[in-house]
Amino acid sequence: MPRKKFGRNRKNRCRFCTPEGCPRPAYVDYKDIGLLKKLCTSQSKMFSRKRSGNCAAFQRASSAAVKRARFMALLPYVGE
Repeated sequence: MPRKKFGRNRKNRCRFCTPEGCPRPAYVDYKDIGLLKKLCTSQSKMFSRKRSGNCAAFQRASSAAVKRARFMALLPYVGE
């Protein structure tokens, strides 16, 4: 009996890009805590680009936003 491969045919799409393309300059607001929490694990580690589905420009912008939010004490450096 062959094994089923679940979720193999679905490609992650960048949540910031529009159907017209990637808006430039790529900016992610560091004050949007709800969005930034979705890009981190429960241990407050950033999801990889493969896991989050972001394009390269927005992955760099979101990592900078998370680091800025951590410095401003909006996000924790370590999880629970």
